[in-house]
Amino acid sequence: MPLLTPQTLERCELCPRRCHANRAANIAGACGSTSRLKLARAARHLWEEPPISGTNGSGTIFFSGCPLACVFCQNHEISTGNFGLTTTEHRLVEIMLELQEQGVHNINLVTATHWAHLLPHAITEARRRGLSIPIVYNTSGYELPEAIHELGNLIDVWLTDFKYADPTLGAQLSRVQDYPSVAIEALAHMMQEITHRGGIRYTNDGLMTQGIIVRHLVLPGHTDDSLHVLDHIWNTAGDVPISVMNQYTPNTRMKKLGGNLARALSTEEYELVLDYADDRGFTNMFWQEGGTVDESFTPAFDTTGIERKADS
Repeated sequence: MPLLTPQTLERCELCPRRCHANRAANIAGACGSTSRLKLARAARHLWEEPPISGTNGSGTIFFSGCPLACVFCQNHEISTGNFGLTTTEHRLVEIMLELQEQGVHNINLVTATHWAHLLPHAITEARRRGLSIPIVYNTSGYELPEAIHELGNLIDVWLTDFKYADPTLGAQLSRVQDYPSVAIEALAHMMQEITHRGGIRYTNDGLMTQGIIVRHLVLPGHTDDSLHVLDHIWNTAGDVPISVMNQYTPNTRMKKLGGNLARALSTEEYELVLDYADDRGFTNMFWQEGGTVDESFTPAFDTTGIERKADS
């Protein structure tokens, strides 16, 4: 039986937590979501990796809720704060088409794991109505192989995190005991889906139209774990495009708790991880220049683009 159907919400198993909440009866799952789709923002975004944002931007759609609820999350307003507007699958399709009309390079579904049951029909319907740009699946990496397989012919680019190599760190910061093993298996299946479709593809302008980018956010005080993450990525996917990020910014909660996660990443820590990635053999790597922690890579979650504009 397919996983990605509306019936899944009756005993939800959309993410590896398999919390079995009856979301169909509007009981919130571990992700904080019921059966009512909530979106927080839909707009052009220029701060993804160059093959994703290009010159015209990526058409990001931010879904409310999250299966992980990382304690340091910069998007906590929507991941655990339940912020967003209740909308419909029909409106989701319209939003995809409206973003395409704005000239974006792709449709970027941000944290859609717990709404993945809507995607097969929504993407298919959007394609039927004229959507022609790639679909990017922007995920924490905490995904089920069954979901990846069912989305394989619909998702063009997997933009996936690999957060931790140490399960203890995953338990402390994201409240899941099995993050590394799940992320390894998920990455392997994403690679299988892309390989099945013919591998990574770019336009002449360098935009990724099919493929995968694996992201890793380096955490202050945890560079050893970052090195092990890079080992896992290499051993699972080989010389895959990676994005090593230094934009960790301590939120109010982390500042109160103190310790390494109450501060920004140092230049020395970041360069250590970049050097290791280079030594490991990664040849397609994106990195962030110094000072990015002072810039905002988090858009305003103000429900831009969610409500349909009144006809003029």
